[in-house]
Amino acid sequence: MSEPRQLDVVLGERSYPIWIGAGLLSDSARWRRAIRGRHVLIVSNTIVAPLYLDAVRHGLAGLDVVSVVLPDGEQHKTLAHCSVVLDALAQQKANRDACVIALGGGVVGDLAGFAAACWMRGIDFLQIPTTLLAQVDSSVGGKTGVNLPAGKNLVGAFHQPRAVVIDTDTLRSLPAREYRSGLAEVVKYGAIGDADFFAWLEQHAAALIARDSAAVAEAIARSCLHKAGVVARDEREDGERALLNFGHTFGHALETASGYGQLLHGEAVAIGMLLAARLSAQLGRAPAADSERLQALLQALRLPVALPPGSNAETLLRLMYLDKKNLSGQLRLILWRGLGQAEIVPDVSDVAIRQVLQQA
Repeated sequence: MSEPRQLDVVLGERSYPIWIGAGLLSDSARWRRAIRGRHVLIVSNTIVAPLYLDAVRHGLAGLDVVSVVLPDGEQHKTLAHCSVVLDALAQQKANRDACVIALGGGVVGDLAGFAAACWMRGIDFLQIPTTLLAQVDSSVGGKTGVNLPAGKNLVGAFHQPRAVVIDTDTLRSLPAREYRSGLAEVVKYGAIGDADFFAWLEQHAAALIARDSAAVAEAIARSCLHKAGVVARDEREDGERALLNFGHTFGHALETASGYGQLLHGEAVAIGMLLAARLSAQLGRAPAADSERLQALLQALRLPVALPPGSNAETLLRLMYLDKKNLSGQLRLILWRGLGQAEIVPDVSDVAIRQVLQQA
C-alpha cells in the first residue's frame, strides 16, 4: 500500500488532517489515533454497512463500539433519524470523550456529524466518506445538519471532524449514477476559483468517467485542497465560503421540489450551476461562451443539464427564498464573472431568475 496523501484543514487547535489513498480502511493505525476516548458509535446505512462496517470495527478492537445502520437516501436525513443516533449514544452511556464515526456518503456524514454536535454539546466525530461527492465536499469543513419538509439542511451546526479518511478503494462499489453525481462537485471547484483545474477536467473527462485511479485521486486531492483553504479562511461562511454554494440555491430548490431522493444532490447541483452561469450571462456579468463550456463539460461527465419534466418556475423561486445565504428576505446568489471567478450577488430580481428557469 502506497503512502497516502495528507492535506490539512488549518483551524488552530481544531485543525485536522485529510488522508487520501487506497486501502486506508485497513490502515487503522493511522486514523485510530484521532479517537481519544473508549466509546465509539459508527453510523452507516444499509448500502455501505455490509461492505465496510466490519473493516472499520476490526480497526477499533479493544474499544466499546456500537453501530447504527440507517436507511439509505436523502429522504432519511431527518430529525427522527438523528434521534435514533442520539438514543444509541444514550444507551451506550457515551461520555464527552466519545467519538461518532460517519461511514457512508453525505447523508450519513451530515446526520452523524449533527448528532455528534448535539450530544453533550459536542463530541468528536470522524468522517470516513465512501462516495465521491462526500469525499470532495461534505466530509470537509464541518457543516452538519438534517432536512425539514420545508427545505434542505435547515437544521444544523458547524462542527469540525477530528479527521477525514478518504479510502479511494470505496469508489469501486459506487453505482455509476452516484459516482457521476460526485463529479458535479469536482466541477464546481474549477468553476468557482480555478480555471486551470476546469481545463484539466475538460482534458481528463473521459478518464474520470472511466474511474482511472490516477485521475480520480488527483481530482479528489485538488478538490479537497481548494475546500480546505476556503474553510481555513472562512470557517462559518461569513464571506468567501459562500462561494462553495455555486449552483446550490437552484439545486437545493430542485431537490426539495422533486422530493428528496428523486434527483441526486450532484445532479441538482449540475443543473443549478448551469442555471447560475446562464443567469450571469443574462445579467451581462459573464460571457455566454463560459456557460457553453460548463454545459459541455457536464454533458461529457454524463450529468443532467435540464430541469426535470414538470418543474415549475414559481415553485422553484419560492423555495429559493428559504436558502440560508439570503439576508433580510433578499436573495443572495452565487454567480460568476466567468470560469474561475465566482462572486456573491445580492438583490437579483425575481424577473431575471424566473426568466432563466422558464428557459431551462
